[in-house]
Amino acid sequence: MARTYRDEMFIDTFEHEYTWLNGFLRNVRRYGKKAAVIDPLTGRTWTYCQLNQEANRLAHALRQDGVGKNDVVMTALLNCPEFAVSYVGPRKIGAILNPANFKLSPWELALLMDHNQPKVFLYSAEIAEAAVKAVELARHKPLRVVMADNVAGIPLPEGHVSYEDYLAGQPDTDPEMDFRPHIYDEVLRLCTSGTTALPKNVPVNDINEVLSAHDIIMHYPLNAYDVCLNMTPWFHRGGCHVGGPCPSFYVGATVLTMRIFTPKQSLQWVEQYGVTFLMGAPSSLEMLARVQERTPVDLSRLKGLVTMGAPFEREACIRYLKLLTPNIFNGYGTTETLWNNFLRPYDLPEHAGSTGRSCIDDEVRVVRAYEDHKAEPEELVPQDGETVGEIVIWSPAKSTYSYYNNPEMEEQKFYKGWMYTGDLGTWDEDCFVTVRGRKDDMIISSGENIYPAQIEEALSECPGVADSLVTAVPDPVRGQAVVAYVKPKDDELTVRDLVAFCNETPKLSAYKRPRYYCLVEQIPYTATGKKMHYAMKQRVEDDLKEGRLKRS
Repeated sequence: MARTYRDEMFIDTFEHEYTWLNGFLRNVRRYGKKAAVIDPLTGRTWTYCQLNQEANRLAHALRQDGVGKNDVVMTALLNCPEFAVSYVGPRKIGAILNPANFKLSPWELALLMDHNQPKVFLYSAEIAEAAVKAVELARHKPLRVVMADNVAGIPLPEGHVSYEDYLAGQPDTDPEMDFRPHIYDEVLRLCTSGTTALPKNVPVNDINEVLSAHDIIMHYPLNAYDVCLNMTPWFHRGGCHVGGPCPSFYVGATVLTMRIFTPKQSLQWVEQYGVTFLMGAPSSLEMLARVQERTPVDLSRLKGLVTMGAPFEREACIRYLKLLTPNIFNGYGTTETLWNNFLRPYDLPEHAGSTGRSCIDDEVRVVRAYEDHKAEPEELVPQDGETVGEIVIWSPAKSTYSYYNNPEMEEQKFYKGWMYTGDLGTWDEDCFVTVRGRKDDMIISSGENIYPAQIEEALSECPGVADSLVTAVPDPVRGQAVVAYVKPKDDELTVRDLVAFCNETPKLSAYKRPRYYCLVEQIPYTATGKKMHYAMKQRVEDDLKEGRLKRS
């Protein structure tokens, strides 16, 4: 196509040089002596120059093992300095970083190895036993298995190499590139939870990385003098992209490493290190609030407390605004698309419970929900806050609209530039979207559609309830009967209390009230802070047979 100007230099520069790695290297030059990574556990700090040098050593070590363009480097690392190094190093030789959930079972890790065929596997020493078993179980054997982050002095398994030995003697200079980068190159492959043992593998290309960083930078906003502490694991999208290595290293900010979340430690580090942005799942806010009530610390430097993965209700929101910070943000999105709806501080507490409105470069809609096919992107439900449909996301800046080696799932999830989330929701005239449940979580009882999230919201107002998860069990009369798994705040809560509350609350119609209750010690969550309804679906019938469900 003819243009009104010569576009060759723009196209060449944009497509080959507008990369995340070049952004990081600009910060090495600009902020070389400034802290990039602080590891409170060991008391060590890496400047941008030092982080770059260690990333170079890792890149040279990987290349020596034959890792090159489009080869996979798989990790199972806690939030540790080695994770930060691995986020940078493989890009320098064109490799793809595949961060796995360190909480996976050996069998699940083995499935990922077989699916992604990594040449090198790095893991935290804390999971050494699982890593050894995973390599034994996998049909595909990595060429090199590296144990990193060994702060506890765990013995090195036979056949594995320590991270320190792996990098020993390697030069700290930039490796020579034997390829020309392109913004469409895959640089990251994330794993997202699903209903099968093998997670979906989500390719993220270089321009996705750059524009994801831009998205976080402008929505916070984030700058080079911010200090970020992510209380959630970096291996998922909300960890590495929401205040984690991706935007922080791209803008020149500092990240703290937190291997395991503890609310008291988190708040102490906010005060001690001058944390400006604190990221975590919504469930962590309640724990932070309780600690802050008992042993308050100075949170005055906190510019933002950012959550994503689930909404929080109005009363809880008001409490957090008073106890923690008036600057609370809540994002909604997916591994495939990062976040796409956003609640800003000026939206709260009025719109607490909703997911907010679309991010600047995204669009989120609610379309008709059909059992046997996708709605067209233009088949919108009324913006009345009541009509339920499927939430769909348009996010070309942050998504490749694909899965690695999974065409069936691509066909199911992506259509005409939109991602069909499977989330059911409503929206209002101002485009605020509220999640009502999942298409595959929806309960049909006596011909009525029931959405678990609505019942869980009502149960959250019961004084003795700490958390809940609602699912269903087959019922010969109704088709399905509602079951509520409830985590009590203390030992005083009884099923009789729950029945009385649900009978009295105005938020539940009679047909929505649970027919069965089960008091449990914990509600299962995914790594991204979402309730694992499918896990309870797998056990609910056994619970009924074994008499663990109490009839209302």
